[in-house]
Amino acid sequence: MLVWTTFLLAFSALLPIINPLGSALIFLGLVGEAPPRVYKTLARKIALNNILFLVVIELLGSTILKFFGISLPIIQVAGGLVITALGWGMLNQPDAQATAQAKQDEADACLDATTKALEQKTFYPFTFPVTSGPGTLVVTLTLSAHASKPALVDNILSHAGLFLAIIILSVAVYFCYAFAPRITRAIAPTTVHGVLRVMAFIVLSIGAQIAWNGFSALYKTLPRL
Repeated sequence: MLVWTTFLLAFSALLPIINPLGSALIFLGLVGEAPPRVYKTLARKIALNNILFLVVIELLGSTILKFFGISLPIIQVAGGLVITALGWGMLNQPDAQATAQAKQDEADACLDATTKALEQKTFYPFTFPVTSGPGTLVVTLTLSAHASKPALVDNILSHAGLFLAIIILSVAVYFCYAFAPRITRAIAPTTVHGVLRVMAFIVLSIGAQIAWNGFSALYKTLPRL
């Protein structure tokens, strides 16, 4: 049960930020005209890179926190507020692409599309920051801290749920990228707009819940008068 609870939490939080459909629009624009086999090859490499990238962040999350002396409640408060801010921004984004525009800005700042072969870009910038940008890293780190449990079995099950969410989202990235030209022609912009708004509200609520859990834990440590 804990596996599925963590999975649903992680999946709901990461889906609107990774945004496979929105990212596919950017990916299509960056790759341009290419045979279907090129899209599939790039999509496979990007999906694998995304899994490895986020799993490393997830595994090293606790180590990073310990190195800097940051407690779990603090990262819950800080990360929860960041997730809430991301959700609020996505909810009020006038553009129907919501998170896609932010990812496009990140990609434009670092992409030199005319000097490198497509195969050399599978990690940078196709995986980072087009697929998983800074916002994804913050959310993954927060979820990793939130998944840490005192009991060993609960800790393993909780992190397994997070791993499962990362894998399924990366599979979704593969299909959206591999068939980006076909998908972008088939889905109406208004449909994408509505789905992103609903997911943005869910992200906002998840961030508020995580932040509240951190505030509650910190409150219990305050000295009693």
